[in-house]
Amino acid sequence: MPDENWARQSVIDTALDLTRSGLSPQQSGNVSLRFDGDMLITPTGMNYHDLLPDDIVRMSFDGTVGPRQRAPSSEWHMHAAIYAVRAEAQAIVHAHSDYATTLAVMGRSIPPFHYMVALLGGRDIRCAPYATFGTAELAAQAVEAIRDRKACLLAHHGQIAFGRDLAEALKLAHEVETLSAQYWRALQIGEPPLLPDDEMARVVEKFHGYGQARS
Repeated sequence: MPDENWARQSVIDTALDLTRSGLSPQQSGNVSLRFDGDMLITPTGMNYHDLLPDDIVRMSFDGTVGPRQRAPSSEWHMHAAIYAVRAEAQAIVHAHSDYATTLAVMGRSIPPFHYMVALLGGRDIRCAPYATFGTAELAAQAVEAIRDRKACLLAHHGQIAFGRDLAEALKLAHEVETLSAQYWRALQIGEPPLLPDDEMARVVEKFHGYGQARS
């Protein structure tokens, strides 16, 4: 188990990447990390550049926050709901990235126009139906849309992705934005041809063993 102060700083560093990379403008979006039976999550309404480790909120999955802590992100329900049903989710990044949000506003899922879609766990990246931000209803919609996937779009909102650690969650959120931009550009020409389901199943399987083994 990593030191809690180190874990809190890692959440801040990931949140700062959201801003610096343009993945989420200003302090929109949020970041969390599963930690020792709880989660560490960014506080609501604070500029990421001002965050100190003590500002990161440690809370239980039922919403209980200890004394003398900041108020957690308004989207804590969504993070907690994903952790509750996906044991492999160790870190979550929620972003309002431009192209993913554009597709989400239009209610478009990302179809199998490119084999890299399979990196997110399936043949497509679903778009969850709209629900008011910060609600249990939105959390339930996200859980269903991310079922057997590692990311989804959120209608009229943005995107959310999880990983085995903060680095992977952030990487996958960036990948969702890259694919969203490519799909949007392809749509300027017309509806792109799609890869068949059997090919996407092969690529999903190949990605299961892709990359370097972790120690």
